[in-house]
Amino acid sequence: MIRIIRDSLTKRDEIFSVKEAKTDVSATVAEIIERVRREGDSALYYYTERFDRAHLSSLRVSEEEIREATEATDPELIRVLRLAAENITAFHKMQKTDGFELRPKDGVIIGQKVIPVDCAGLYVPGGTAAYPSTVLMDAIPAKLAGCPRVVMVTPPSKEGKVNPVILAAAHVAGVDEIYKVGGAQAIAALAYGTESIPKTDKIVGPGNAYVAEAKRQVYGTVSIDMIAGPSEIMVIADKDNRPCDIAADLLSQAEHDKMASAVLVTDSEWLAESVARELERQIPLLERSEIARISIDTNGKIIITDSLEEAVEIANGIAPEHLELCVKEPFLYLEKVRHAGSVFLGGYCPEALGDYLAGTNHTLPTSGTARFSSPLSVDDFVKKTQYIYYDKNALGEVARDVEYFAKKEGLTAHARSAVIRFEDEAEAK
Repeated sequence: MIRIIRDSLTKRDEIFSVKEAKTDVSATVAEIIERVRREGDSALYYYTERFDRAHLSSLRVSEEEIREATEATDPELIRVLRLAAENITAFHKMQKTDGFELRPKDGVIIGQKVIPVDCAGLYVPGGTAAYPSTVLMDAIPAKLAGCPRVVMVTPPSKEGKVNPVILAAAHVAGVDEIYKVGGAQAIAALAYGTESIPKTDKIVGPGNAYVAEAKRQVYGTVSIDMIAGPSEIMVIADKDNRPCDIAADLLSQAEHDKMASAVLVTDSEWLAESVARELERQIPLLERSEIARISIDTNGKIIITDSLEEAVEIANGIAPEHLELCVKEPFLYLEKVRHAGSVFLGGYCPEALGDYLAGTNHTLPTSGTARFSSPLSVDDFVKKTQYIYYDKNALGEVARDVEYFAKKEGLTAHARSAVIRFEDEAEAK
């Protein structure tokens, strides 16, 4: 049964208090990474046989396999994948930015170039956690950024096959290369490269504890999107909502995994108690009812506040991954939201809409990191390079200022580099 709290709480640890038995996998992951660095493809074949029970003749998914998978996929799913891809593309196109150039005075040019990374690596889980939506969310921003090479890794089945729906989504999203490898060994391959898999510049995508730890360990050699924690949702709702709708939205996250957190914040005691009853009615109806039950009982909460304004302040203190504003004037309260991964406005905007079809990205900051980080976007697949040009006269006007500044920092070589170009002229005078 979900816990109802009638006192206002503002501390994240008290609201999203995920109870998790942590297992230290760092040593195992470090060993896997080192073996892949040392042995390349042979290590990948070894770990794929050991962990996935698959004996492969080739790591790369062939064009024929992709074609067969796409043709075997339900045409209705292909239609929905393409619709989602269109929406994701339309939204993420707006994130694209160009560089700029300034000419503040004669002889001076300063600017910035926006350059895509050479190779983006996408990790896509397999098995029961095979989500084609994640393929679209990760690949499309990379392609829009202009990455010349987008590489995907995903674990195979025991038969050496990749989930056909994942391959169909990759085809729709325009992924360039797909490899049959998962786990920490896949992250190592993307970070360091092997005979078959190219070294990438950025690794994105969710995974289990081994994948998350591998991303942590290779960060610095390669960029990563984030170390994602358990999924979380906070719903702020007023009395005018139907309890069944709010309960369904909470359960949409609770069914993810046992550590997921679902929290309702409301100024209506009637709604709080009604949603609690509705959760009990809906949980047994779910295919993943056991997971949702543990999530709700362990990490779920309903908080009753004196006002909706107080509810928003709680949300700002928590910085939830998903925030639903199921209130009469959602855009009014949106202005007050400072920290959230993605905000869903009104009574007809369930979080699942953002997961699949609306076009916004569903790879979001968790564990309070929305206070300082952002959803996955085109920006994750580009870098910026500055440039400066001064002609002789322009440098001459400021050389002594540069010299003075550098000497104040005790860096005499810096200082000399600014004025040495004019010493002959000074001596001649």
